[in-house]
Formats: sequence, C-alpha cells, structure tokens
Amino acid sequence: MKVAPLKLAFLSNDTLQAKRALNKLARQYGECDPLAADVIVALGGDGFMLQTQHQFMNSGIPVYGMNKGGVGFLMNKYRVEDLEARILKAASNRIHPLEMNATDAQGNVHVSQAINEVSMHRQSYQAANLMISIDGKVRLKSLICDGLLLATPAGSTAYNLSAHGPILPLDAPLLALTPVSPFRPRRWRGALIPNSVNVQIDVIEPDKRPVSAVADHAEVKSVLNIKIHEDKNSTGILLFDNEHSWDERILAEQFQEY
Repeated sequence: MKVAPLKLAFLSNDTLQAKRALNKLARQYGECDPLAADVIVALGGDGFMLQTQHQFMNSGIPVYGMNKGGVGFLMNKYRVEDLEARILKAASNRIHPLEMNATDAQGNVHVSQAINEVSMHRQSYQAANLMISIDGKVRLKSLICDGLLLATPAGSTAYNLSAHGPILPLDAPLLALTPVSPFRPRRWRGALIPNSVNVQIDVIEPDKRPVSAVADHAEVKSVLNIKIHEDKNSTGILLFDNEHSWDERILAEQFQEY
C-alpha cells in the first residue's frame, strides 16, 4: 500500500540563506499551512527554533529543525535529500516550558513562558542581591551576583552552559539553578533542583540594586520578585535525527577536547 507523503510546512528566519533553503525545499517537497502540517520544518538557528516552539506550543505538531543559523544545538544538519525519510526516523522529544510570574516595582504581574531559561540581571553598576526560596522555604538568604538563571534541560546548553552551569539530558526531571558571577557566597556554584518545585526569587534593596527578569525573549524591568514553575500543561515537540540525537550531542559536548 502506498504511504501518503508527509504534509510539511517550512518556516525560516529572515536571513538570505535560510529563505533560499526554504524555497528549495518547498519546491521539492511541497508545502502547506503550518497548522495543517504533519511536521513543521524550521530553518535557522537555535533562536528561531525557540521562536517556532513558542508559536506552536500545544499544537501537537512536531518541529524538525535544520541549521541555517549560528550554533544550532537544537537543530539537525541541513540536507535537502531524503528529508521525509529522516523525519520518519527521527526521535521525538517532548518539552515543557517554565512559567515566570514577575512582579514589577508598580505591582504589575507579568506572565511569560521560557523554553530555555528564566534569568535575572542587575540593571545598574550595583550587583544584584537576591533571596532564593524553593517551595516556600528560604534556601539562600542573600546571593550577591551579576545575575541568576533557572534553565530547563533544553536550555542547559545555552546561557546556562556559558555561565558554567551543568548540561542536562532532555528527559531529566531537573532544572539547573546557576549564578552569574557570584560575589557572595563566592563558592556557591548553583544547584540542581527537581522540576516539580516552585521557585521564588526576591530582590533585596530593589531601589538601590534594580534587577530585570527575562523569560527567553520577554523582559521585565525593575522587578521585586519572580515566581517560576514548570508548566506541565504546555508541551512542545522536538525532532532529532537518530544518528545525532540530543543524548549524543550532550555526550559529545561534555567530552570535547578544548
């Protein structure tokens, strides 16, 4: 019995090389509306993959990325040939974003989702002073630092890794809490925490030491506190080539010869 071809939708970032790749693939494989597709093929870098995941969160439509951008840790290698066969053999990974509730200095609450990480950063020459609570219990009364971030497994290879945080397997039930340039306590290097907990970070002396909060690309200035939890009701689907799976990428990253 003949198998019907996959209904593919192609999306790209705004670079010329990504747009050219989109046109070439669409001519060869045809294309349809993203919401009617079996699979969405995203052409760009990791930033564009995040954008696509946010756009089609909870649609149930898997996203298969091909690298036409920078780092491309969330992307597969770009290749025109045998695309449908690659997609059919690809490993499927479900991800849940973090939800950030940030209260600003005017008392307004801003709700945003983050697939990579929620982070806080000092807004002035003064270092941030943060208090960290987990499930209502204060775990660190004062962290003086340039910033702090809570990363998902999908985001653990991004800003978190640059801040010397740990890399997490995609299916690990963990989040990485990682400081940025900690001053006091100087030896605190962060923590691995269950993805079932509720995290609250309060800004100490917010007038003297203003802090901004960022959930992926959504930023809130002059926050008083943020509350973060994993949103189990929201799901995105990533597809990876079997020969270059997420687990293989993590192992390769940790055993690089620098």
